[in-house]
Amino acid sequence: MKVVRIIALVIGIVSFTSMSHSNNLKTFSTEPKINHGKKWKVGYYQGGDYINYQSYLSSTILGLMELGWIEKTKIPQIKGNTRLFWEWLSTKAKSDYIQFLGDAYYTCSWEKNSRAKITRKLLTRLSNKNNDIDLMIAMGTWAGKDLSNNQHHVNTIVISASDPLESGIIKSNEDSGFDHIHARTDPSRYERQIMIFNDMVKFKTLGVAYENSIAGKSYAAVDAMEKVAAQKGFSIVKCFTKSDIADQEMINKSVIKCFSELIPAVDAIYVTVQGGVNSTTIPTLVEMTQKKRIPTFSQFGSTEVQQGFLMSMSRKNGFKSAGVYFASLVAQIFNGAKPRELNQVFEEEQNLAVNFKTAELIGFYLHTDIIAAADEIYRDIKAPE
Repeated sequence: MKVVRIIALVIGIVSFTSMSHSNNLKTFSTEPKINHGKKWKVGYYQGGDYINYQSYLSSTILGLMELGWIEKTKIPQIKGNTRLFWEWLSTKAKSDYIQFLGDAYYTCSWEKNSRAKITRKLLTRLSNKNNDIDLMIAMGTWAGKDLSNNQHHVNTIVISASDPLESGIIKSNEDSGFDHIHARTDPSRYERQIMIFNDMVKFKTLGVAYENSIAGKSYAAVDAMEKVAAQKGFSIVKCFTKSDIADQEMINKSVIKCFSELIPAVDAIYVTVQGGVNSTTIPTLVEMTQKKRIPTFSQFGSTEVQQGFLMSMSRKNGFKSAGVYFASLVAQIFNGAKPRELNQVFEEEQNLAVNFKTAELIGFYLHTDIIAAADEIYRDIKAPE
């Protein structure tokens, strides 16, 4: 079964690589401890709300609960609003060791004009000699780029940046380049996705829509796409959208417009993570691609496969393994580790997700090896919530 072997091979190679990196790095205790008689104080910064951000944050909190840093309790489900979740953390979460500062939540709300102002304000606070913040959580590429510098020296963990190396957050996948910065990487994640998609669909031209910016190129994994295209011999057709702006209607229209331009010109579409691929647009994008029988691969994961895209690679245990990983980083930093000393390479175990209904509608024949390789099978199309 060729597809099964391919999936096992690409995952096995990266797992071995990750292990080899970790062998050269230090490990520290994760036991709860106070900060010289005081609680450790934690702040948060993001470019704006995004569906993954709260999932990563809440999973990290669950990981800290398992390690004993925070009292175990039920975490509220507040979808897509990290501010409300942070308010809960700062007022309701109980801990003898950690304090989530209510006044240390920062967001740009995807407003480029306010980003510089907020960054200056935050860096001024972080460089203040009073040291009222012990750890910053930088969520996403914008936040990671704004805090990965020597304008401050507060320990910072960058979470949910699509490609920290390509976006310039870190110096290499193994080394952030700054003692106080850590950014998790999965170097070949997107190469694996595109390779598996090509082996299953055998496309000659691959369409991709993304914002033509450093961050947009990073989110879309353009370099990984071009690398696999050179190896596999297919061509890429690009269309540029709007994404990291405040005008959501403009963002949505730009993605729909790009899909309408790509569909007649390509054999398949790689649906990248961006602001315009959301619960409002996905039904339209799915209908457009199904009507013209275009296979699609969701970069995001199985949620979008449920909603009608053909296939994706999804997290096997949701965000649980990532939460355990990030909680361990926090615990080790509070036990004396420099973020730079901890392993950045972490690969979440993944499943292959396939929508059988979409396959039927676009006339895509599901070979037995694809069926055998699929871990998640959806037989209907679910409307986004």
